[in-house]
Amino acid sequence: MASSTSVVLAALFANGAIAVLKFIGFTLTGSPAMLSETYHSISDTGNQVFLLIGIRYGAQEANRSHPFGHGKAQFFYSFLVSIMLFGIAGWESAKHGYQALQAGEVHRASEPVPILGASVDPIYINYAVLIGAIVFETYAFWKAYQGITAQMDEHGWETLREAFRKTSDVTTLTALTEDAIALAGAGIALFGIYLSRTFENPIYDAGAALVIGILLMGFAVALAWENKRLILGESLPEPAEDELRDIVAGWDGVVSLVEFRTVYFGPEELLVTADVAFDPTLDTETIDDRITDIEDALREHDGQIQRVYIEPETGGLGSP
Repeated sequence: MASSTSVVLAALFANGAIAVLKFIGFTLTGSPAMLSETYHSISDTGNQVFLLIGIRYGAQEANRSHPFGHGKAQFFYSFLVSIMLFGIAGWESAKHGYQALQAGEVHRASEPVPILGASVDPIYINYAVLIGAIVFETYAFWKAYQGITAQMDEHGWETLREAFRKTSDVTTLTALTEDAIALAGAGIALFGIYLSRTFENPIYDAGAALVIGILLMGFAVALAWENKRLILGESLPEPAEDELRDIVAGWDGVVSLVEFRTVYFGPEELLVTADVAFDPTLDTETIDDRITDIEDALREHDGQIQRVYIEPETGGLGSP
């Protein structure tokens, strides 16, 4: 949890500073790509606030109305972030870029900008803002990357794609995705502005804004899909769940495993339930001791397991 919070705070600091820089850059130059990036950074800043709310709300203790705690709040707020990323940053960026392409007019970025009594070539303003944005975003991305690679090391995931599909820490995942898109967006905007100046054609600047918007909407859909699986109650990935099944099924005194289920009720917070058929010759006290030992073994095997409920069955063998 502390790792997720530090990742989000780093992104909040970076995106807030970048949003101000980009807005100033757009005000001075009128660049469509710069406006798209301004939308992007404002959206990202708001998104980090949502993620912090999710972390704080999700950390509340369990109570009568929420007996398993509030961990799923992080899934919900991360889902809201994906909607904002699509609806505000992505859609507005794409729309503005498309409108600029249709207009085909030269914007103020082709004219000198008066700053402190001097005329400054606007291309240098755009370059300075976007390079500054890349520096800030690189810092935020590195923090998020460290968070996700720590999870990869812990769970044995080999690629970022595998981590994207399997992680339950959607807060770090969302921050990493946003920071990666932000770096790509700043690079696209920088390239589009450079081409517009080189070929004296605003179509490249406007096209960059459109591409940034489409990129944002695409990643927003992917992020929403990943959050949906956890909101609906996803189980542990099958290979990892099979390892837990083997622990229970192979325990001394266990005849068969009748039912076995896992579900995430918060980031890296796993609930395990099992119906276990024990040897009918075992007495109640022995069965209770075996259940306690099994619960301890499961928690030791996977640190995500927060709650274990094992229901003993002695009447029949059930099905494996």
